[in-house]
Amino acid sequence: MSDFGGAVQVRDTYDLAVFGIPYDAKSSYLKGAAAGPAAIRAASNGDMINPFTELGADLSRDAVLVDLGDVDVSGGFEQVSGRIEARLGEVLDHAAVPLILGGDHSITYPIVRALARTYPALDILHFDAHPDLYDEFQGDPHSHACPFARILEEGLAAGLVQVGIRAATAAHRAKAASFGVRMLEMKDLEDGLVLSFRRPLYISFDIDALDPAFAPGVSHLEPGGMTTRLALGMLQRLEADIVGMDVVEVNPSRDPSGITAAAGAKLLMEVAGKIVVERRRP
Repeated sequence: MSDFGGAVQVRDTYDLAVFGIPYDAKSSYLKGAAAGPAAIRAASNGDMINPFTELGADLSRDAVLVDLGDVDVSGGFEQVSGRIEARLGEVLDHAAVPLILGGDHSITYPIVRALARTYPALDILHFDAHPDLYDEFQGDPHSHACPFARILEEGLAAGLVQVGIRAATAAHRAKAASFGVRMLEMKDLEDGLVLSFRRPLYISFDIDALDPAFAPGVSHLEPGGMTTRLALGMLQRLEADIVGMDVVEVNPSRDPSGITAAAGAKLLMEVAGKIVVERRRP
């Protein structure tokens, strides 16, 4: 189980729920993202870090954070998707916020499908080097290169903002334009940007949004990305009601140092702290 600086508790009622989806069957190049949840948990060890976030939240006292373990990922994609949706349903029944450890990016489609039942008008903030808007990739419509195409086609999100993109194809741009996606490409991104959302917000953070200098543990290296500091600042400045987050595509086999998993743990903790701070405002 995760520790997150000693913040994780064992309780029947909770505010924030971590769980893992160790699944990489839909990875198109290198496998290894299935080991992401374990790596992020290891990087969150309370012997190494503390439960305080930069915004001043103490995750061990200001909220009840639990770790619900990993989703069973045996079987085909539809079976796995069904279990993911069921786990989301359990968390949402507790009126809690899911914090999800991936896994490849294909898992975001069933996550959002489940969230949309509770939040029919949902915005998504997607950090990534890639738009993940292929109609299909290598003949697979459920590839990790396709989740946002499925999400948009099914009307599961009212709005989608993509940040850090630096590998967009002409087809990606056309798909984004047809669905009104706001694509903030890395070449145009400025520090200090404040993103504001009126609807409930789900954050999907592909760790390869970060430059390989800061997150080498990914299957698809794409230079020219974000610093960890830039990403954290954007998350901390968000004006939004955050209702969930995933961190995906951590491939620890590509990063013996563990800095990629550590970045994933830090991003997740800072978003958890952001949620706690915003929800305790009068």
